[in-house]
Amino acid sequence: MSITSFNPPVRTLMGPGPSDVHPRVTGAMARPTIGHLDPAFVGMMDEVKQMLQYAFKTQNQLTIPVSAPGSAGMETTFMNLLERGDKAIVCQNGVFGGRMKENVERCGATPIMVEVEWGKPVDPQKAEDALKANPDAKLLAFVHAETSTGARSDADILCKLAHDHDTLALVDAVTSLGGSELKVDEWGIDAIYSGTQKCLSCTPGISPVSFSDRAVEVITSRNTKVQSWFLDTNLVMGYWGPNAKRAYHHTAPVNALYALHESLVMLQEEGLENAWARHYNNHLALRAGLEAMGLSFIVDEAHRLPQLNSVTIPDGIDEAAVRSRLLNEFNLEIGAGLGSLAGKVWRIGLMGHSSRAENIFLCLSSLEAVLSEMGADINTGAALEAAQSAMK
Repeated sequence: MSITSFNPPVRTLMGPGPSDVHPRVTGAMARPTIGHLDPAFVGMMDEVKQMLQYAFKTQNQLTIPVSAPGSAGMETTFMNLLERGDKAIVCQNGVFGGRMKENVERCGATPIMVEVEWGKPVDPQKAEDALKANPDAKLLAFVHAETSTGARSDADILCKLAHDHDTLALVDAVTSLGGSELKVDEWGIDAIYSGTQKCLSCTPGISPVSFSDRAVEVITSRNTKVQSWFLDTNLVMGYWGPNAKRAYHHTAPVNALYALHESLVMLQEEGLENAWARHYNNHLALRAGLEAMGLSFIVDEAHRLPQLNSVTIPDGIDEAAVRSRLLNEFNLEIGAGLGSLAGKVWRIGLMGHSSRAENIFLCLSSLEAVLSEMGADINTGAALEAAQSAMK
């Protein structure tokens, strides 16, 4: 058997992630590898921390990139804050609230579930009812931007409710960081995690996290060791902490951190609020085109994520066949529905470098071509003009 070098096809990524990686980011990854304790690399680490504070809008000192994807960021927050016997209120309005529940259970803690219909935001009243019924709960956990549905929950209100009941607020921001309004300090978020592969225009593999002083106090006063050695922030901060001399913890993914550094430089150059506006304005253009075609969204406009659009599938259409043809004929990737939405929606991402006009036009024209050929009941010839008009 002779295996040769792998050369992937060039795709346009408009699914739920990863998104298109900016050429500046891939270029950064090709720079010379140096040691993870090299003084030059340590200086870059400090810049990464500073820029992550900017992206999260926080002054939290414990703001670092975990050397693993967003799922490890999730584990980092839960593992460090929960101990066996604790109680955590978990709001579930999609797939990733369910993964939060799994994390709580694996910590030996008890999850108190607040169930919400998929496609809807977390109901603050249901969350408050759970907080009142469980005054001994240690934290309230919810997904800010639910990737499986495209629904955005009101993090500001939910965090205030948590604090009113002397409970920590833990937030999944994997799909929202860099793509829509997110204010860690102003909203009182105590623990938050994200990923690099979505609205930051970066490669997969790193998970930014941030902990408030309140959360750090909980971590440092634990009665037992953090269940994961690798994700124990007490140990990791010896490497990522503010001291000039860094203690070895693990071999950091050097070139992947070059990529994150470059993506955060680009975010600063664009301006955080401008990045939020770009994602929203491009969503409006995509929405105009899809609705002109006759397609609709499952999430109410007031709670709809601009960077993740869950779109209904026309009657009688094999959604998997459509995605296959888009991929094979147009090199365009869009996502399938998950869980209870499997087979009912497509998830179209407009995240990071993928959130640009040429991608919107490619998506609309190729989707219209495939659906029209498959005999779908859609309006043809109107989508591109509607999208272009919405961009003016």
